[in-house]
Amino acid sequence: MKAIVLVGLVLMSYAANAGEIVVNQIKGEVAVRSGIEETWHPVKPGDKLKPHDSMKTGKGASAVLLVSLQGSDKPARISLPPNVILDLSDVRNLTRDELILSLTMERVKASPSNPKENELEIPNATVVHGERRTEEGADKADEEAAVLRMNGTRVLFTNGFFSTCALKGLSLLERFPSLGKTFENRYLVAESLERSDLRGEALNEYLDLSSMPNLTAEQQRLVRARITRLRGEG
Repeated sequence: MKAIVLVGLVLMSYAANAGEIVVNQIKGEVAVRSGIEETWHPVKPGDKLKPHDSMKTGKGASAVLLVSLQGSDKPARISLPPNVILDLSDVRNLTRDELILSLTMERVKASPSNPKENELEIPNATVVHGERRTEEGADKADEEAAVLRMNGTRVLFTNGFFSTCALKGLSLLERFPSLGKTFENRYLVAESLERSDLRGEALNEYLDLSSMPNLTAEQQRLVRARITRLRGEG
């Protein structure tokens, strides 16, 4: 029952942030996938997209979206560089409490005793599209898509959507351990948590990152500085 309540509250938050999404510009191969569909379809300037759509740019491609956000009179201009998959449901603002609620949801769903057979589980685009695979040896296509989605988290970060960047990044690192071997991926998640004012969560991520092997001197300096600041030692 708790899981159902959590899902309902988060879905209400998603609906509150929903707005018009228009393709403003494209260059090269740019495609969209809607909801639970597996097929990517080309898009053109002027197309209107939905919050449950995902957008993908190919090698050398780019796109610009105009997204109407709640509380803003002017649409946000979101630029997608090459080699990106962006779930448009992540282009939204969350309060700190909503982020904590969403993180709690992820932990509830990850619990071995959940979901119970008589509880409702509502799938989202990332689940239906195979990102919840945890079996050893996930196929190459999954790994490649995960890299593109991780690139998409950088788009979220660049545009100030730190909460959804943290959520998506944490999810990808858990489902695809190979992504966690890259310093930039883990640092991005930790910084997103910090900018979302989840200092404890961010500190834990930085501490884990500090023990990562083969860090350069500059990377060690960056992580130590973040840890010192969050501990209030600076």
